[in-house]
Amino acid sequence: MNAPDATAERVARACLSALVEPGTGSAIVAAVRRCGPVVVLDRLRSGDRSLDPEARIERRAETVDGADLLRRADEAGTRFLCPGDPEWPTGLETLDLAQDAGLKAAGPPPIGLWVRGEPDLAAATGRSVAVVGARAATEYGVRVAADLAADLATAGWTVVSGAAYGIDAAAHRGALAVGGTTVAVLACGVDVVYPRGHTALLHRVAGEGLIVSELPPGSTPTRSRFLARNRLIAAMTGGTVVVEAALRSGALNTAGWASEQGRAVLAVPGPVTSAMSAGCHDLVRRGAATLVTDAAEIVDMVGELGSDAVAERRGPPRLWDDLAPVTRDVLEAMPARGAATVDELCRSTGLAAGPCIAALGELTVAGLVDVAAQGWRLSPRRRGA
Repeated sequence: MNAPDATAERVARACLSALVEPGTGSAIVAAVRRCGPVVVLDRLRSGDRSLDPEARIERRAETVDGADLLRRADEAGTRFLCPGDPEWPTGLETLDLAQDAGLKAAGPPPIGLWVRGEPDLAAATGRSVAVVGARAATEYGVRVAADLAADLATAGWTVVSGAAYGIDAAAHRGALAVGGTTVAVLACGVDVVYPRGHTALLHRVAGEGLIVSELPPGSTPTRSRFLARNRLIAAMTGGTVVVEAALRSGALNTAGWASEQGRAVLAVPGPVTSAMSAGCHDLVRRGAATLVTDAAEIVDMVGELGSDAVAERRGPPRLWDDLAPVTRDVLEAMPARGAATVDELCRSTGLAAGPCIAALGELTVAGLVDVAAQGWRLSPRRRGA
């Protein structure tokens, strides 16, 4: 048997990407992996009811030309990626594994990906974080999302989001502001501007980062396509950060995909009175997400063990933190005003004279007490503290 023609397979996958709705067609995607896209496309065009029970794909297939899709995409500066290509994101393998395991909840892997932009998609998503959240974001949420994205990009991480209003847009802009890489995953064709208000933003993302979709150029967005694209955002990244989300939010859908695929789910807290943060708080309360407040804590969760770990957080050091217990007792027994004799300090602390005098010597060296005419007193440094 002759080996399948690579060009024919690519043409068939391009055609199938236009015929099979994202996130559906698990049987078709599984058949593609077993038999190859050329065979599956022929079966669909021939009326195979095991793959197309209602003949919907068969009727549409007459109007779709995969070769023409590829030609027009190439002319528009768009490339088509297939599984096995060097640029194919390795994170999408979890969708393949879920397909093999028969986990329908995870959603089938994409048949192919349409990409605009210069960077290599596999390299860009190798160290990447999804930053998602509410469209009707508050000023607080927009600022936090932009700051997190900028700090993540500065640390060498790619910021992935969905180019929607609110948190998504803030995340893209934050990464771009520091010259970082950002990836916008769309629920429409990579040449379709949605929302319209993001014409300039998407143009800049395409020029400095990447725009990705499993739908061919010219495809328009639908509600189901938004939900389906969320699985790609979750799969391609090391973790998903939800900055703001109401109790019913598409961002929580992305977090759910991330959890099902074994990715880290992180949530930024907000005011307890804010409905826009209620979804984040609920994720943390249920143990479905880890609370994070800055980029270092995000990298600690999604990065490499050890090298990306964040240092233990501690409050500012105090002068008496390293004092021995006896020395601290003497310091605490010093009067706020005036001086104290050794006898007075011994009575107050219950210490013998020797340990008390030794503690006073240590405190003097540390600059916490001074010798006075009437005994010992707090130094101005300790009194100010």
